[in-house]
Amino acid sequence: MFMHNKRLQYTVRVSSTHPGLANLMLEQFGGPQGELAAAMRYFTQAVGDEDPGRKDLLFDIATEELSHLEIIGSIVAMLNRGAKGELAEAVDGQAELYRKLNGAGNDSHVTQLLFGGGPPLTNSGGVPWTAAYIDTIGDPTADLRSNIAAEARAKIIYERLMNVTDDPGVREALGFLMTREVSHQKSFEKALYSISPNFPPGKRPPVPEYASVYYKMSQGDETVAAPWNSGHGLGIRPGEPAVDGGDGEASVSLDGSQSSALQAMTQRLASDPTSDPETGAELGEGPRQLE
Repeated sequence: MFMHNKRLQYTVRVSSTHPGLANLMLEQFGGPQGELAAAMRYFTQAVGDEDPGRKDLLFDIATEELSHLEIIGSIVAMLNRGAKGELAEAVDGQAELYRKLNGAGNDSHVTQLLFGGGPPLTNSGGVPWTAAYIDTIGDPTADLRSNIAAEARAKIIYERLMNVTDDPGVREALGFLMTREVSHQKSFEKALYSISPNFPPGKRPPVPEYASVYYKMSQGDETVAAPWNSGHGLGIRPGEPAVDGGDGEASVSLDGSQSSALQAMTQRLASDPTSDPETGAELGEGPRQLE
């Protein structure tokens, strides 16, 4: 069960209202790298995990992500607070209020008019949050790798948000949230490496003759030799058709009736490569020009 503590995990201090900045902050409220997506990703993984230690880890971090959702939502609400009252009570003239909501080229007028200055579950471009952001697949070794990457992406977004504000209180809160992404990465990586073996994900082993090959699929300059193509346990080969030794064609076995029907269809729909019919587009262009 969950119980809500009315105090935030980290104190939010906003120096002055700024609807445009609030709109940018929504990226971490209802965006693909945001806190709700993280909370739902880890929560769904926790519910299905059979390992009691990992279950605790995932539930704890999912719950903390909900706390972070409350922090970022509170920042959005505080940044919108002045405009929220002015819009609701029609304090300013229409032109002045429009100028405030559209200052510095932001799109805050959308969130102000549609959501009254509250934090909607959208990203900074107004796209609604969707469960499609959740990429849980039900295998811990795959999910933990995805979690590590998700925390890394979220950290980068927080860095970018910090770069667009000089409000010290907002920067401090964002710095806290950014730092917690680092801590979560550490926990997820330790959980991953506590599973042995953890690579490759899943149970079935890879096909040996293809598992340690890097195929050079581009032509031109020579490929730069590097650990990811010719390091320990990897060998580089030129990309070529039919690496399995076959003819590289696609084939299927058909029974008699299927083969007859397919042949009839092929004959009926056969094209004549010698024809050059005049098309509607060409008729619209007028008389053909001599080549």
